[in-house]
Amino acid sequence: MRFPRLPDWVVYAAVVVALLFAALGRDERTDAPPPPPRSSDPLGEALGPASPFDPAVVVDVPAKAGPSAGTAFSIARSGVWLTARHVVDGCQRVAIVVGPGTGVAVKVRVDPKGEAAMLYTEGGAAPLPLALSEPLRRGQRAFHPGFPQGEPGEASSRLLGRENLVVRGNGARTEPVLVWAETGRTEGLKGTLGGLSGAPALDASGRVLGVTIAESPRRGRIYTTAPEVVSATLATSGRRADSGAIGEAITPQNYFYVADDLRRELQVAQVVCLDGT
Repeated sequence: MRFPRLPDWVVYAAVVVALLFAALGRDERTDAPPPPPRSSDPLGEALGPASPFDPAVVVDVPAKAGPSAGTAFSIARSGVWLTARHVVDGCQRVAIVVGPGTGVAVKVRVDPKGEAAMLYTEGGAAPLPLALSEPLRRGQRAFHPGFPQGEPGEASSRLLGRENLVVRGNGARTEPVLVWAETGRTEGLKGTLGGLSGAPALDASGRVLGVTIAESPRRGRIYTTAPEVVSATLATSGRRADSGAIGEAITPQNYFYVADDLRRELQVAQVVCLDGT
């Protein structure tokens, strides 16, 4: 049996089509990859500067009547630390705890205008990096590692805004503070966060945004110094934090592990007032 001979133009057309498909099959794809998913952690608007018209919160600071404890954190390996003013104000003997039953004597410099205090020891731990000039946004997270109720623990929070702290009693003054909504804490920790005063408020990059100074348990609020207050404290002290310090990335899933590391390395330590006025 003989098949009919195909016309030449059919053969040429088949060859052209085959070559065309082969060329298209080798064409390099240049499509852009799909966009990343939208962040599940959106931030609000940028936080404006402090204002005398910000809402006010009033606290009474009684004179110390005996031993007390709080938290401090290193900002220079030479032995420079930050804590909350009310933790050490009025104390005659202050120490940073470096082990069970062991402390290092501290020299104290209280900022008369703000709720921050500088501590000085002979040598210190690796410093935490500072982020006092970084822009703040409502809704951003902070993490507070320290010693609530005198035991290792931590809390997490989200930034709500600014208020003015009106202090009555010892060292009466008014200063701007940041207000945070508590979003988490050490598992099993109930009640007050007392003892967390002086702890660093760390951003997601492990940098210090301020000093933890107070809480409002009924409202679920945590208060920290405003960054400009800490900057002023450092400026008036004449001592600078170490530059080049690098923080560790912190998330809601790992902040308790990071907090443990900071305490273990004494970058965050317990500070004790051994007596009162």
